[in-house]
Amino acid sequence: MFRLLKREGRAKRGEFQTVHGVIQTPVFMNVGTVAAIKGAVSTQDLEEIHTQVELSNTYHLHVRPGDKIIKQLGGLHRFMSWDRPILTDSGGFQVFSLAGLRKIKEEGVYFNSHIDGRKIFMGPEESMQIQSNLASTIAMAFDECPSARADRTYVKNSVERTTRWLARCKSEMQRLNGLEDTINRQQLLFAINQGAVYPDIRIEHAKIISEMELDGYAVGGLAVGETHEEMYHILEETIPFLPKDKPVYLMGVGTPANILESVERGVDFFDCVYPTRNGRHGHLYTNQGKINLFNAKYELDSRPIEEGCGCPACRRYSRAYIRHLLKAKEMLGMRLCVLHNLYFYNTMMEEIRAALDAGEFAAYKKQKLQNMSQD
Repeated sequence: MFRLLKREGRAKRGEFQTVHGVIQTPVFMNVGTVAAIKGAVSTQDLEEIHTQVELSNTYHLHVRPGDKIIKQLGGLHRFMSWDRPILTDSGGFQVFSLAGLRKIKEEGVYFNSHIDGRKIFMGPEESMQIQSNLASTIAMAFDECPSARADRTYVKNSVERTTRWLARCKSEMQRLNGLEDTINRQQLLFAINQGAVYPDIRIEHAKIISEMELDGYAVGGLAVGETHEEMYHILEETIPFLPKDKPVYLMGVGTPANILESVERGVDFFDCVYPTRNGRHGHLYTNQGKINLFNAKYELDSRPIEEGCGCPACRRYSRAYIRHLLKAKEMLGMRLCVLHNLYFYNTMMEEIRAALDAGEFAAYKKQKLQNMSQD
């Protein structure tokens, strides 16, 4: 399913074949947690800004509107009118980050919904069943995401449990993909490597899960409190022990600089809320650095957000107008900013792929980082 086209050092250029189309890698997945990108961005917009993969969240869709309702409506692709690949996060991170009171046991996690407080249980089998109902292209294994600063003994025990949960996820996924009423019987499963900032625990876990023959491998539990240097070190230490013929996904990362550094270290898939969250607050990415449209200096600025940008905002509107919309709290302002930021990220990934195709990634990375640090 994963075809390596080119390599430059550890950086990889590949193609990942799925039932919903081929994903060109490295790729940035646009985050639509509840089956929509925050900021009034439609799936038609996603097509226009060259989105390859949309990411939705198992926990949030289970809580509202309910995965069984989505299954009755034909699955997530039909529900949100999107025919390209979708990856669903397992809900593990949300269970551990949103749930104030939770009880972790071998069978799974007991917690209360952050919406209405009702009691919920989620374990490996439940996560797989929910994701099967959603019928996403790629499902993520259910794991525990310990804090980057968690005690070593706790992390070791947590990772061992995550490994046992992974075996249960794989078994349940195989069962679900064999059922007649399963919408996507070719649903793929990615494992998640954990281990906080302990390289030896990460490496040992990578070795164990690599032998379990999953469709892809994620590195989770980073960008949750550790420094960028620590994150890069963990990637350098861990990725060599993951399968060479499977894609590597760095979860929840990150800034354009994070992505460039991580591609260099062998990462193929990325996702992050930064472009949408920053966009909604008027913080915009350009090739000359980030700008904040709330700054008074843009009040009379008739230029687009970035000269030469092909996004829907830059093709038609000025910084002054978009700033006015943001100040007036008009939804259009947020929408245009989110579209620009996602287009910037998607275009950067296209540039990365082109640079890898040409064997010029190192030069591209150096120039890109230099340009973006100008502001």
